[in-house]
Amino acid sequence: MATGRENLFDAVLVKDLMNKVKGKSSLAVLSGQTPIPFNGLKEFIFSMDNEIDIVAENGKKSEGGITVDPVKIVPIKFEYGARVSDEFLYATEEEQLDILTAFNNGFAAKVAKGFDLAAFHGINPRTGGASTVVGTNHFDGKVTQKVKYTKGTPDTNLDAAIAMVQGSDGDVTGIALSNAFGADMATVKENGVRQYPEFRFGASPESLGGMKTSVNKTVYNDTVKDHAIVGDFSNAFKWGFSKEIPLEIIKYGDPDNTGKDLKGYNQVYIRAEVYLGWGILVPEYFARVVDEV
Repeated sequence: MATGRENLFDAVLVKDLMNKVKGKSSLAVLSGQTPIPFNGLKEFIFSMDNEIDIVAENGKKSEGGITVDPVKIVPIKFEYGARVSDEFLYATEEEQLDILTAFNNGFAAKVAKGFDLAAFHGINPRTGGASTVVGTNHFDGKVTQKVKYTKGTPDTNLDAAIAMVQGSDGDVTGIALSNAFGADMATVKENGVRQYPEFRFGASPESLGGMKTSVNKTVYNDTVKDHAIVGDFSNAFKWGFSKEIPLEIIKYGDPDNTGKDLKGYNQVYIRAEVYLGWGILVPEYFARVVDEV
């Protein structure tokens, strides 16, 4: 395997990486992935303003009306790098592939977590603070329909949030839950019988009431304190990534700004970048269960 700068991840590694992201990211589990061009794409949201009309033969037709709102989805860069021994440069291709596969596994986990934190809460995962690059393009920023979380009655909270979405003419296809909310679901009893035993012992069932479900610590944020996000993840949320994932093997300098020269420490630096884009196409088709409304 070549070790020059600006190589790309092998196609097999890219496929493996994205499969791992789908397994660990709630958003990737609940929604379908669409390839996003590097320069972004526009999704056009059509709203039919009136109901369909029944017209008698030779009868007068009236205007239905239509509203078109474009939503621009622009991919942003997520980066991760790590130092390894410069013995990597002199290893066999098979040994290099083993190292890159291990890096790929870790990178996938970081991308999955980072995607959720950015798209759910607008957070830069590295700093833990708000990302100016993401701006308001996240669920906490765009989804204004909220239900107050009441411990002990999480299923009632979900019913109220789902009713909000349906009241906005939306469908609920997926449910993202915090770990605390999932644990609370496991305690709900009726006549002494647990109603949702599939949530016990920290489990994350794949579905609830026929809807895709994901329990993940990325749902909760210390600032906003989301416990659940419900809505039409299948149609009203789009995400994707650029298929070309750059991989650099850097031999010289101080690429991570640690003050330690690579040559001086017999190291090389492996850096990978992935471009992810997403858009909340219809915010009113979602609702959040939060600590404070």
